[in-house]
Amino acid sequence: MATKGQILENPITGDTYEFLETSQDTQGKRMKIKMTLKTKGMLVPHHFHVLQEETFEVLTGKLTIVLENKTKILSVGEQITLPKNMAHNHYNNSDATLVIIQTVSPALDFEYLMENLIGLTKDGKMPNGKAGIVQELVSLKYLESKSFLANIPVFIQKIMMNVVAPIARLFGYRAIYKKYSGIEK
Repeated sequence: MATKGQILENPITGDTYEFLETSQDTQGKRMKIKMTLKTKGMLVPHHFHVLQEETFEVLTGKLTIVLENKTKILSVGEQITLPKNMAHNHYNNSDATLVIIQTVSPALDFEYLMENLIGLTKDGKMPNGKAGIVQELVSLKYLESKSFLANIPVFIQKIMMNVVAPIARLFGYRAIYKKYSGIEK
C-alpha cells in the first residue's frame, strides 16, 4: 500500500515517483504523485481511462500532451485536466528533466498500479519498459482503474482480457502482486 512521502524509483531510467496524497489520505477521492521524468519519449501507448480523469501540473521542463490526436506542449506553471474516456498520452519529449504533479480522480487502485509497474521493472519483468501482453490483459481485467488502448477496438480488448486473464492467473499472473503492494488482486 502506498503511503504519503513514499518514493518509487525506476532502476533502469532513474525516473522517480513520490506519493503526495494517497487514496487513503483522501478517502478515495484522488491520488497525487510527483513525477520526475528523465526519460525522453512515450512511456505508454495512447490510452484512455474509463472511470478517472487526470490532471497534470508542470513544475519544471515541458510536458507533451496528445489529446484527440492534437499535440500540446505545457510549460512551467501550466496545467491540464484530461477527461475520462478521451484518448490521450503524456510524456517528456525533451532532453531536460520534467517534473510534474499528476492527480488521478477518483484514486481507485491507481497507486497499486504504479507500485506494481516499478516492482515488475525492478524484478526484470518489464523489458524495454513493457509489461507484455499477458500481464497487460490481467491488469486490464482485474484492476478497478480501467484503461484501454486507444488504437484497438474496446470489444476486442475485452474479449482478449476475458479469455487470457483467467488462464494467466493459473500461471501466477496478477494485476496487483502482494510482493509490491501488500495485497493481491
